[in-house]
Amino acid sequence: MDVVVEVGGWEHDCCGEAVERDQVVDLRCIRWTDPAGRVHLVESHHDTGVHAGERVRGRVVDLHVVEDGVAREVLRVPSGQALTGWDPHDDGHLEAPWTGEVLTARAGEFLVTVRTADGPGTRV
Repeated sequence: MDVVVEVGGWEHDCCGEAVERDQVVDLRCIRWTDPAGRVHLVESHHDTGVHAGERVRGRVVDLHVVEDGVAREVLRVPSGQALTGWDPHDDGHLEAPWTGEVLTARAGEFLVTVRTADGPGTRV
């Protein structure tokens, strides 16, 4: 089953690791339901008073950057340090997966699609 995890914002900028296609991941997530009834899983690294009680484990099959409500495929999600300019080894640029075209996206919001073996996630 494919599960989409939202990655980004201040938590990713602070200490989020790079994510690449075909990488095996184990993501700690917060589950929430928006006013329209859609369920979201958001990666969390910090104790913000909301329990990150969902784990999503599997292989990354797709990555998108979201800007102004439009999702565009990317080759990889740079680490938070790279995106904020603090990584001396990674400039944090985004590129299209099949053409290598450098994308000029301002947003740090990403959708990471993980193919899991057992469904949407495990409660912890």
